Amino acid sequence: MAFFKTLDPTDIKTSTSYLNQLIDVLQESVSGSDTRRDYKVFVTSSYNSRVSPAITYSVTGGLFQTVYDQDYTLATANPVFDMTIGLYASGSTTTGSTGYNVDNDGKLLFSENTLMMREKVANYKEFAQMLLGDAESQFSSPFTGGATSDLIDEAIFIAFKRLFARDKIKPETYAMKFYTSASKDVLEGGGSGSFTNLNVTSTSGSTIFSDVGAASSIEISYGGQVGNILDTSLTSKKVGLIFYDAGIVVLDAKKVISGSQHVSGVISAVTGAMTPALLNQTIIGRSSFPGSNANAKFIPDFFVSGSIDDIVNHVASCRVSSGSDTAITFQNITNINSTLAFCRATADEFNFSTNPTFTDNQGRIRVIDVGEETTQRSFAFVTSIGLYNAAGDLLAVAKLSRPVEKNDERDLTFRVRLDF
Repeated sequence: MAFFKTLDPTDIKTSTSYLNQLIDVLQESVSGSDTRRDYKVFVTSSYNSRVSPAITYSVTGGLFQTVYDQDYTLATANPVFDMTIGLYASGSTTTGSTGYNVDNDGKLLFSENTLMMREKVANYKEFAQMLLGDAESQFSSPFTGGATSDLIDEAIFIAFKRLFARDKIKPETYAMKFYTSASKDVLEGGGSGSFTNLNVTSTSGSTIFSDVGAASSIEISYGGQVGNILDTSLTSKKVGLIFYDAGIVVLDAKKVISGSQHVSGVISAVTGAMTPALLNQTIIGRSSFPGSNANAKFIPDFFVSGSIDDIVNHVASCRVSSGSDTAITFQNITNINSTLAFCRATADEFNFSTNPTFTDNQGRIRVIDVGEETTQRSFAFVTSIGLYNAAGDLLAVAKLSRPVEKNDERDLTFRVRLDF
């Protein structure tokens, strides 16, 4: 049995505090094949008459990839963020370059030398709906940019998991190391003799993208607070957006990579295979392969011809690199809402214990010697405090780190903190 005392409204206080945690994501975690997981959920098929015998085959791919903090097959692995890309449809020079049509049901129809274009457009619309409040809206960098050059046609989306972003990303703490140039191939008069630069780790064009200075110009969107990401080597160049509350970064692909750079390599395809050895694949950017665009660029050619997995693989392996340096860093914010209950015990209260050993079999208090009842005082030790509702149900128990003596010469106040 315990002693009870009703708390007054003045004994209850509420407060809010914040906890920050530093998050570092290594380059090798982003580029590694065992720490980056793809999901082969998209399947398409095509009839190819250019091989002998003519065949029908499929290409499989995913809509996004997840980066983990360690080998994702381990039970202790934690997903850090999802990465994908998206294309804006209406008025975009990239999607417009493919000459798409719209059927009577509003379905976008693209040419056969493109891949997953509807899925890329759907990705863009999904993020626009969530962050801008309208699936038909277009991202702009800077956020309030009005110039055509500010509009984001080709977006790279990085969506951090709740475990790492927590309640929000702290403004002016986000930074990422990014390689704006891909490795040169032999057609560009550089490189090591390899004809491909799609999945070759880049060693040049390194820069830091950050939201430095965003705290003084934070704006409010449908998805919460938003800040501009800029190139720290040229602070006037805004390259993307960071939505702090949602924990999502939107990068303008044509600003963070050298889109006009020549691209070459093997990508997934439904029409490009010249031989059975290249089934479900095509060569991009090579004049020596029939059907290949020898003058292919990263934008728009690669972004319309490659699958989402092809593009994400390139960004993760080439643009982020594979070293042991930090690729992305930021601080998160965890909001801690607290209820403080001040449990007060005046001098005349709680000086007696209901523990059966406190009295002997005659009902005398054991701590008072016989015959000293008028000179010795009763005292007790407080070890725990329980909080009850109006119905007498126990809701929470606070344990003291050590027993505290309570007697009739001491007023005590115990502060019980409930965090949630």
